[in-house]
Amino acid sequence: MGLAGLGYWGPNLARNFDDLADLAWLCDDSDEKRAEFSHRYPDANVTDDFDELLADDSLEAVVIATPVQTHHELAKRALEADKHVLVEKPPAMRAGEMDELVTMAAERDRVLMPGHLLLYHPGVNKLKELIDKGELGDVLCIYGNRQNLGIVRTNENALWSLGVHDLSVILYLLDEDPDFVTAQGSASIHPGVEDVVFCFLRFPSGKIAHMHLSWLDPHKMRKMTVVGREKMVVFDDMEPERKVTVYEKHAGAAGELYSGDISIPKISTHEPLRLECTYFLELIDGQHDRLQVARDGARVVRALEMLTNSLGA
Repeated sequence: MGLAGLGYWGPNLARNFDDLADLAWLCDDSDEKRAEFSHRYPDANVTDDFDELLADDSLEAVVIATPVQTHHELAKRALEADKHVLVEKPPAMRAGEMDELVTMAAERDRVLMPGHLLLYHPGVNKLKELIDKGELGDVLCIYGNRQNLGIVRTNENALWSLGVHDLSVILYLLDEDPDFVTAQGSASIHPGVEDVVFCFLRFPSGKIAHMHLSWLDPHKMRKMTVVGREKMVVFDDMEPERKVTVYEKHAGAAGELYSGDISIPKISTHEPLRLECTYFLELIDGQHDRLQVARDGARVVRALEMLTNSLGA
């Protein structure tokens, strides 16, 4: 394994892949980061040259955790070097660029896996299980809240930084592409960089979804609600134990709706990132559907592009 990017998220990936595989290369353009991580992982080669990493014929796979605007270029170069690729979200900023990566991976029979962490969260997998088993009845709508009072980025807005998480989950749960989207936002801190965004998506089946994304909120929220015709379920990642709650839904004599009994399924406490890294290695080993993983990533980028075009309209 080789890892490019030792900033915010890279150290977490390094920790996991050092346990799960042979972490042979570390790449970053910061002298300080290279010095720090060469001490942590003395068996790994350390470089500031991505091409030096790719030139190692014994290297099978590359993990890319660099700034978003570099993802497409670095993933493309890694695929051209016949490496399997795990690239942090989003893998590209345009649908055409993502389609190019998907095609390259398919032609070379290489893994192209987007780092959509929440798809490996046991709580999200429980939502998918409830939907697929029909326990909620027909799904009517999904809405997500991803808000906090925190760092406002200057190189990507709330849609691309926060929204990609919830968007990947919504598309995973519904297994549809939206046929209509609209997004509105405001840039209160940095001109041209929306720190608050509201998104609406409609799907061919008639289902709808909504996302509230914000860096300007007094409460940290990481919550998703799925409303079915028979039951409703809430995934709340801020809850230490009660990650998923299922609510019965009943109609009163006058036709009003009210919640009935609730149930709290037991959710695995396995670390989502460890599960994601393990899945990547399993894909390399020939398990699962590597083409589907890449196509699902393309679905997310297409929807992001649609929402971005609406946001800028």
